[in-house]
Amino acid sequence: MGRKLLAVNDSAWLFAESHRTPMQVGMLATFRVPEDQPTFVADLVARWREVKDFAPPFNYLFKKTPVPSWVEVPDEEIDLDYHLRHSALPAPGSQRELGVLVSRLHSAKMDRRYPLWECHVIEGLEEDRWSLYIKAHHSQVDGVGGIRLLRRILSADPATRGMLPPWAVGTRGPDQSGIPAKPKPSTALEKPASAPGPLRRGATVLGSLTRTYAETVTGRSDNDRAVPFRAPKSIFNGRIHTPRRFATQHYSIERLRTIAKAADASLNDVFLTICGGALRRYLIEHDELPSETLTANVPVSVREGTAASVGNAITFLYATLGTDLEDPVVRIAAIKASTASGKARLPEVTGTAMTAYTAVLMAPFLTQAILGVGGRGRPASNIVVSNVPGPAETRYLDGSRMEEIYPVSLLFNGQALNITAVSYDGEFNIGFTGCRDSIPSLQKIAVYAGEELDRLEAALVP
Repeated sequence: MGRKLLAVNDSAWLFAESHRTPMQVGMLATFRVPEDQPTFVADLVARWREVKDFAPPFNYLFKKTPVPSWVEVPDEEIDLDYHLRHSALPAPGSQRELGVLVSRLHSAKMDRRYPLWECHVIEGLEEDRWSLYIKAHHSQVDGVGGIRLLRRILSADPATRGMLPPWAVGTRGPDQSGIPAKPKPSTALEKPASAPGPLRRGATVLGSLTRTYAETVTGRSDNDRAVPFRAPKSIFNGRIHTPRRFATQHYSIERLRTIAKAADASLNDVFLTICGGALRRYLIEHDELPSETLTANVPVSVREGTAASVGNAITFLYATLGTDLEDPVVRIAAIKASTASGKARLPEVTGTAMTAYTAVLMAPFLTQAILGVGGRGRPASNIVVSNVPGPAETRYLDGSRMEEIYPVSLLFNGQALNITAVSYDGEFNIGFTGCRDSIPSLQKIAVYAGEELDRLEAALVP
């Protein structure tokens, strides 16, 4: 068996895991059943059950000793019946029934006696649709890596048939997308990086960390207080429990871009602004709005090249959410300044140097998670807000058109809400993952986000 040592940052997600805080990320994709194929889903599952070739990370088993490692398991030792599940929704098969099922599936911690992934094929959705829910451990995949894996699983050609299931594609298998890989331009959440020499890299990392934590200690920064452990305590930052809630929302990307252009801001600034407005309304409704603005932890992709790969390639910046500001125009201006300041704090390095920076930056937070003491003191941030670029063109699975895709994320003690978006085929799809006990009526936050988008648009777009 092959053995692959875990990176320090990837190991942290495994050691921070508990029954209350399963460290797994998921994807929920909904497809249209092809015309004149009423048995499409059953046929797909039957064919997939015959495919017992497993590519990384789907054949990786976690071994804690002698050092944390992934061990490649022979194909014949992997129990596909355990990993591939076929479910059906009760009538009427609406988004509500789907959300209830996915919430339950995402609540359960995966068994480490098996490779850490599950694939759920869900039929019975209204309007001749079906869904694919896949979850994997965060130690193996981050948001950008997951989307790159998705691109390989699906095809841009509606005529493609006989496509392989996710576990046979993996990060090394054949690319089924039909689109040649090419470097992708940097987005609002990707930090362009240079390649200075070793001494300069070390000095750059040290300088960024020193500045960040000096601002944490003093509470002072150039533009805002969006630094680790300066966030106010809120109802999103206590101890959490196992059950999850999941809600969705989606908007036209062109609509968000028009607003961003009018505000001279990024699309991600618009996203943070509507999230801030939605959380402000939700907290006011519960008489729990802190006088200080909430702070978001924003993952930033530092993945090089175009491969999906195994493991994480992210760092983090902190940004204000402007929950202390009622006017959405004033809020987006504050968020724009905050994200610019957050990006300026990130060191212009790659590879090992960026991994070291992230490890030190997140060490206090992950140490809390590993020791199980998160949610007892002042939070590092109030929520996680992430934005991952997805396929710009329509994708298909054996001719079945993917209509929507939503990310399903992870939570920590001290962080009971995660809001993550994925763009796809002209739509901006947002998944709201929350602790069921900490956040009653999570769906209201999704609804308020749409209403805050209307307010921002009315104020900025003629």
